[in-house]
Amino acid sequence: MRFKGLDLNLLVALDVLLEECSVSRAAQRLNLSQPALSASLARLRDFFGDPLLVSQGRRMIPTAEARSIQLELKPILGNIEELIVRSTVFDPATSDRVFRISASDYLVAVLFPKLVPVLERDAPHIGLDLIAPSQDAQTALERGEVDLLLTPEEHCVAGHPAELLFEERHVVAGWKDNPLLARPMSEAEFFAAGHVAVRIGQVSRASFAETHLGSLAPRRIEIVAASFTTVADLLIRTHRLAVMHERLARLTAERLPIAWQDLPFPFPAMREMIQYNRTRGEDAGLAWLIGQLRNAVA
Repeated sequence: MRFKGLDLNLLVALDVLLEECSVSRAAQRLNLSQPALSASLARLRDFFGDPLLVSQGRRMIPTAEARSIQLELKPILGNIEELIVRSTVFDPATSDRVFRISASDYLVAVLFPKLVPVLERDAPHIGLDLIAPSQDAQTALERGEVDLLLTPEEHCVAGHPAELLFEERHVVAGWKDNPLLARPMSEAEFFAAGHVAVRIGQVSRASFAETHLGSLAPRRIEIVAASFTTVADLLIRTHRLAVMHERLARLTAERLPIAWQDLPFPFPAMREMIQYNRTRGEDAGLAWLIGQLRNAVA
């Protein structure tokens, strides 16, 4: 579609080019070949009468005119997306939409087994693309490439709506034959024991529990795991402890020789949030999915 001589599809390409400052990365995001996107950039330069992106070593630097265009282009594209979403009728029984959701393996383990049978029954053609938490996922939410971010409140992306999904307690867990779990342990015993900790993602971000435990007495962390669901296997036949989400501890104790009890000191509840891009406020499909997630929690 052309408007005043400009192919409007080129505006989407320009937005991604200015975000990536790289023809190759932008082409990958747009599922285009690099020569095709280079041709689009040439047409944009011709239309605006400006180089828009200038090579500087291995990088491309936006011109002042490009930065000015980018500031106006973002809200325009956001408004168009919101209009399209609002105009689309959503019927879960017939929709073949794929929802992309960023969620930790803890949430996948405790929440999604309650959700997916309902989806199979009521929305058999709907798909879920579950991705692990990372800085990339937060950036993808900003770009509208992720539908939902399920994350502790502290890791929400500024400037986008977030709603409370549920609150979670943390407990101390270990092998069922660990003598420390035979009776309520003391705070001194907790901190004297060896521990298994969790750090998440490529940037090795501390989990909610690790962040808050770090403000207390030092622990002897002997193993660091990259996921919550592997922690229990690392506790069996050892005297190590781990701080776990209560829902995950309950679920794990049903299939593995794990015991758990309350932490021997006050600990804040974790607020698990649902977050979506601010342009999706009128997305009927997303509202339906959020309702299904709330039902799964209940």
